[in-house]
Amino acid sequence: MNPYQAPLAEMKFLLDKVFDAPQTWTSLPAIAENVDMDTAVAIMDEAEKISRDLLHPINRAGDEQGVVHQDDKVITPDGYKEAYNHYAEGGWVGLCGDPELGGMGMPKMLGVLVDEMAYSACNAFTLYGSLTAGAALCINAHGSDELKEKYLPQLYSGEWAGAMDMTEPQAGSDLRGIRTKAVPNADGSYNITGSKIFITGGDHDLTENVIHLVLAKLPDSNGISLFLVPKIKVDDAGTLTEPNGVTVGSIEHKMGLKASSTCVMNYDEAQGYLIGKPNRGLVCMFTMMNYERLAIGIQGLGTSQAAYQMAADYAKERVQGVAAGGSPTGATSDPILVHGDVRRMLLNIRVLTEAGRALSVLTAKQLDIAKYGEGEEKAKASRYVGLLTPVAKAFLSDRGLDAAVTAQQVFGGHGYIRETGIEQLVRDTRIAQIYEGTNGIQAIDFLGRKVTGDNLTALTEFIAECTDNLATLDNVDEADKATVISLFVKLLKVAADINESKLERPALINASAVDFLDAFGHVLYGYFWLLMADKSSTHADPAFTQQKQMLSKFYLTKMLPKAEYHLAQVIAGDASIMDIPEELF
Repeated sequence: MNPYQAPLAEMKFLLDKVFDAPQTWTSLPAIAENVDMDTAVAIMDEAEKISRDLLHPINRAGDEQGVVHQDDKVITPDGYKEAYNHYAEGGWVGLCGDPELGGMGMPKMLGVLVDEMAYSACNAFTLYGSLTAGAALCINAHGSDELKEKYLPQLYSGEWAGAMDMTEPQAGSDLRGIRTKAVPNADGSYNITGSKIFITGGDHDLTENVIHLVLAKLPDSNGISLFLVPKIKVDDAGTLTEPNGVTVGSIEHKMGLKASSTCVMNYDEAQGYLIGKPNRGLVCMFTMMNYERLAIGIQGLGTSQAAYQMAADYAKERVQGVAAGGSPTGATSDPILVHGDVRRMLLNIRVLTEAGRALSVLTAKQLDIAKYGEGEEKAKASRYVGLLTPVAKAFLSDRGLDAAVTAQQVFGGHGYIRETGIEQLVRDTRIAQIYEGTNGIQAIDFLGRKVTGDNLTALTEFIAECTDNLATLDNVDEADKATVISLFVKLLKVAADINESKLERPALINASAVDFLDAFGHVLYGYFWLLMADKSSTHADPAFTQQKQMLSKFYLTKMLPKAEYHLAQVIAGDASIMDIPEELF
């Protein structure tokens, strides 16, 4: 199996030319003092080395060994602790963290590209740092100054890890049914008692402490509050003292991500501290969730890139059959790359992956402006974050599984056996469609809250901006621009029809949401491909320009028509789904 190689040229092109990161950073003083394009390039170059030389080598062995729950400890695979120490010492856990408390203060536009490299190299390892970064983000946004100063430096440094504890057996997507309780103490802390399941990174041997963000209910309250609960208590000097009643009941035995510890967590009067206001825990948690949902989309994106590299390398090496019309070299067998169906599969993966990377950077750009901007620009970016986050999570992770399965098909029978490594990608990425809110829930959130919930205001504003941008492109086909614009118009028309019908057909949004999100995703990717084709026209490397323009044409010809299919499904309504009697099932 060839070592992972990050697509650095693609990443730098998106930052510098397509989304004009330098101008964005200059306009945001809190970021401008930390980063410029030279700094970003240096960080990406180093991240590529870390991903290739540190993370990728432990990927397969970690999957084969898995995590072990032994006595009261969770033990990660051989090499994980050493790799984690090196990773943490390099400052990667706190890359986008608050610099006043030990983070590096880098923008999310850069962070998503570093995350993609890490996920491509080793999905399971990357989750540990991702959850820690998300927990730190939530504490920084909603925690008291005392909690920030006490916990954030150790989280950013990677000395301690973070975990998000939401799900219970009877309360998965609907958290109103959680039973974990928080009883107030005289000193302002709370005793937390209950159990959680499916907690990624709930416990492990990578760090000396794990800081849990736990959703629980106060006495005589139906509201949900958020609490910081350390595995080991921390005194006022920041020193670890004694166990805090936080234990592992078991670890989950999963289809994939076997080196990532997914735990059942028990809390026996564990001491916790309120984050934010009482009964407003979900508001606090969703600050973290927006970033985590993007991170899980990037998990799918990283898988797509890794799958493409593996399959493309194999297609160039595997000799089987002869090209249609005869071998161009006169050989009795040709590399399978000459075959039309193999090329179709590889091109499908590649165009979806490169447009998906554009989606991740655009979403991150809006997160940066929403966090650091001011006035109407900040407000608009917040609207766009709400609109794009469920799409980034669902569309990227759906396409990630598609890419892994398609790449496995390129390998043929060799893709089904252990030695090639592609089957691990299929197993590892399957969960991305499920956790942090299933993709069906993401689609319902997108169509029901973000699109029709504000009577199409955010969607109309976003599409108008995309359409205006398309009008400025001088180096792409006018007919292609017209096609994408007409599909944007049709999306708005279909959304308006749903908005008008949703009271008469209350299940319409639920039954149509996935197809609407997929239609939006495919049209948005068409927009990205036109942007990339146009911006590549001035690239210093003519071969890069040619590739982008050819891939853009492939996407617009072969993939964009899927948007029409999904819109037709939405237009067909929900009657054929909801009018079927329950006894038929």
